[in-house]
Formats: sequence, structure tokens, C-alpha cells
Amino acid sequence: MNTGLKRTDYDFELPKELIAQTPLTERTHSRLMIVDPEKSGVEHRRFDQVLDYLEPGDCLVLNNTRVLPARLFGRKAGSGGKVELLLLKQEDGDLWETLVKPGRNARVGQRIEFGDGRLQAVVEGLGEQGARMIRFEYAGIFEEILDTLGEMPLPPYITERLENQERYQTVYSKEKGSAAAPTAGLHFTESLMERIREKGVKIAFLTLHVGLGTFRPVKEDNILDHEMHAEFYRLDEENARLINETKDAGHRVIAVGTTSTRTLESVVNEEGRVQAGSGWTSIFIYPGKEVRLVDGLITNFHLPESTLLMLVSAMVGRERILAAYRTAVEEKYRFFSFGDAMMITGKQRNQDGE
Repeated sequence: MNTGLKRTDYDFELPKELIAQTPLTERTHSRLMIVDPEKSGVEHRRFDQVLDYLEPGDCLVLNNTRVLPARLFGRKAGSGGKVELLLLKQEDGDLWETLVKPGRNARVGQRIEFGDGRLQAVVEGLGEQGARMIRFEYAGIFEEILDTLGEMPLPPYITERLENQERYQTVYSKEKGSAAAPTAGLHFTESLMERIREKGVKIAFLTLHVGLGTFRPVKEDNILDHEMHAEFYRLDEENARLINETKDAGHRVIAVGTTSTRTLESVVNEEGRVQAGSGWTSIFIYPGKEVRLVDGLITNFHLPESTLLMLVSAMVGRERILAAYRTAVEEKYRFFSFGDAMMITGKQRNQDGE
């Protein structure tokens, strides 16, 4: 019988002081907890020792999305009232789904100015859950203007100001479009990636643009009633071939992050092969739902009662993960986006939710 379908089944006590507010000076110096489904307990290592748990022939799959400087501060045309705007999703050309604070300053027809009028916007309609549909007006290249006027949209649990904006980007970020970083990748450096390749481990890339829905809490008591947000993904032919060759040779595909996992599990077919393509995925992975392609996972420590924690629990079981989280709290691991990492080296078959 499948258990672990209640939201409260994924709750745990987390002292606020364990929520990392700033990144470490050295990316690879974060702690790394090893969870091996074939062994009891956990191991405590440093992230650059991840190399010891990778084998020649394995394939690491990384999400190369790049976070947009999507937080804009402007003023209402006419009154001059302050407005904060957060880009969520590009709908069509210069039309974006956004969040606006305060919402009363974003009535349909309202014009907003940013950067002394260099960028202007008009509220064209209402979206879901209080969002606003906004069309931008400007001269030049929108991305360049955004780089100048925008700020990094840090998660709501981070209250410290980020001095170096690149620390909320992975070193391999390339495709602009995310409202949040795929944070499991923040621990990698170019040097570490080169050492990984030298060991004979393949590195494949895909793109999934992370939406702010990734932070949306599960409110329903039964997790199956939760409606997942949709996110855009892309996997090209070359990287699909690398992943399929790894599986054909009997080696592990190890996803870096829940975003890579969700993408891979969205594009695998009945024969267990990934298919190149692009589209939108709203896949929800939880204990009892088979993880078909991914053999291992590198991930950060996630929010209580979150869909991300449910996904991680699907790999080796809810009780095993919650025990590891209790250990992480006892050992004072750093949590969430700028926190420490966990590596699940394999998956337990036939998960029943426990």
C-alpha cells in the first residue's frame, strides 16, 4: 500500500539559523552528505570529494539554464508611486507574466517606468494567482536593458543582499530564462568539472527554465491534489545520445538537481530511452511513482513539505530521506539554495512510499 501521500508526512523541524543566507567563498567547500541505498547511515564529506563517488562511464546531467536579473524597481507614470516587478515567464515577445508589488499599483492600463524611462511597461491583463500580464516598451535589446536595470530574484527565505550576482549562477549557465537557479549546480567549478571528465565521466547538458512555482508550498492535505507548475525544457540530439549511450553500456545517469531529474523523467519513453525535444513539463515525482531513468541524484537540502523533498524521497524512500534530514539538522548542515549538498548514489527499487 502506498504511504507518504499526506503533506505532513514530509514535515521536519528546521532551525532558522540553518538556512544559508550567503554562499561560501569557495563553491566546492560546501559539505556533501552521501546516501547509499545499499548501506545504512550516511557519510559526511566535502563537495569536491564527489569525485570519489563517480565511476568511469557514468554520466552527470546538468541544467545549463541561466537566471534572469528579473527583479525590477520602477514608478507609476503620473503619481510616481513605487512598484516592484518580478518577471515570471515570457509569454509572447515583449509580453510577460509578472508579479507586481503592491498589487494595487498594477491595474489594467497602468503604465510603469524603469530607469528614468529607458524601459516602460503597460499592464495588459490579469494572470493566475495574482499575476499581471505586462507588455514592455523600449529601444534597443531587452536582455541588455534587463542586465543594467534588473536585480537577481533571490528566493524569499534569503534576506541578505548578494554582493556577487554570479554566485547565484552556475559556472556553466548559458540559456537565459530562469526565475531561480538550479542550485545543486552551484557547487561545481570549471576545475572540478575538468577533473570529473578526466576520470572518464561524461557530462551532458539540458535546459529547464526554473519558475518561481518551484517555491510554491503544497497546501493540499493529499499531495496528489497539488497542481504542479509547468516549466519549459529542452534536450538536444547530442546530449540525448550521450545519455542513451550511458544507459546502453550499463552505467549510471546521475542528475544534478531536481530540475534535471524532472526533465529526464519527462523525456524518457517506454523503452527507457530519452528523446530529444522541447516543451513544457509539469511532472510530479513522489514516493510510489517510479523514477525510471535517473540512477543517482545530487541535490541540496529542501524545504519541509515541498515537492522537491517529495521528489528526493522517491529515490530511496521517505523514511530514509527524513532520517538523513534529521542527521543534517543535528550536524548543522546549511540548508536551501546557498546550502550544502546531498548525493544519492543509487535508487531503491519498487518504492512503496516508505
